[in-house]
Amino acid sequence: MTQEERRTGRDESDEERADRMWGELIQEVRVAQTGVQILFGFLLTVVFTPKYEQLEHANQVLYLVTVVLGATATGALIGPVSLHRLVSGRSVKPQAVRWASRMTFVGLVLLLATMTAALLLILRVATHDAYVPWLVAGVVTWYLLCWFVLPLWARQRDTSRPGR
Repeated sequence: MTQEERRTGRDESDEERADRMWGELIQEVRVAQTGVQILFGFLLTVVFTPKYEQLEHANQVLYLVTVVLGATATGALIGPVSLHRLVSGRSVKPQAVRWASRMTFVGLVLLLATMTAALLLILRVATHDAYVPWLVAGVVTWYLLCWFVLPLWARQRDTSRPGR
């Protein structure tokens, strides 16, 4: 993509574009960070409750997997802040925006996995009915539609038109 093609629709330099994209990315990360940190904090407390010892072994394993997923999601979603802090002033903002965007995407995928595992664990403990996997599958499908399918569809639809 040439410099002229990239400027279509906005009159901004690569640095100005990187500044704008960085600001937008950080606003998005703030929302996801808050959610994953609250979820992770609640997950950390479960092991200290009397109910934890009463869980079946499979549910204890599922809990541990959920905590590890939550920890990795937290790391990926806090990563852009650390990246920015460590490379700030080094004239690499366009590259930092790309790396931070990738970390954020990975963090969202890990957050999806964390929420799926947490929902599965909660529903398995709350009820032992056979419909639990179906409920979880329905919620995960909803997340996939909201977080990935609809945005990718809109991106493809709205950026593939002639003149765009």
